[in-house]
Amino acid sequence: DSKVIDDLSLTINPGQHLAVVGLNGAGKTTLVKLICGLIDPTEGQVLYDGKDLKELDRDDVYKAFGVVFQQYSILPVTIAEIVAENIRENVNVDRVKKCLEQAGLMEKINSLKYGLDTKYDKTMWEDGIDLSGGEKQKLLLARALYKEASVMILDEPTAALDPIAEEEVYTKFSEIRSEGLTIYISHRLSSCKFCDSVNVFDCGTIVQKGTHDELVANKQGKYYELWNAQAQYYRNSSR
Repeated sequence: DSKVIDDLSLTINPGQHLAVVGLNGAGKTTLVKLICGLIDPTEGQVLYDGKDLKELDRDDVYKAFGVVFQQYSILPVTIAEIVAENIRENVNVDRVKKCLEQAGLMEKINSLKYGLDTKYDKTMWEDGIDLSGGEKQKLLLARALYKEASVMILDEPTAALDPIAEEEVYTKFSEIRSEGLTIYISHRLSSCKFCDSVNVFDCGTIVQKGTHDELVANKQGKYYELWNAQAQYYRNSSR
């Protein structure tokens, strides 16, 4: 009955690290779903490489995007199968190890009796394991990295972590994806300091654009307001 996103114009360039920030309900996740082709706009177009997303083959579209959502599911299979999203005989073991190493979870996996063949979910398997919240996030990041998608999107997957831990995860992921197009969605501002561009969402539209330093130096507007409200969480890491 009402528009979630209104009068939005956004261009994202190859290799760019883009942050989209705003309070809960600002329209950030809807933007992600539009970009990925999970929903279609009621007006206007979403273009990928100059072509309307609706006219492209859906399988090709879904292969192009790797997304880590805040809400997720992890199947009760082996660690290797979770990362590769495939049955064991089709898993590229070396790639799985590399992605787990990049995500910072390989040390944990090596400590397990069955390593990559460890089954996830104690409720399903007597010899299965459970992971902490932070470890699950790293597993999901490894899964996204394994896909080697052209566009990576992190839609607040670290919201359950404290702000400093979230900043560490995003910074590490940024280093891994140094040359790839990556979009960071967050209501916190820890995902912004290393991004090429920050887009501030409010009531379904972009109200500010710029780098983190530019928006803070401006000393006015929504971003500066959010930064001051959250400054206590980032003061130590921003010195």
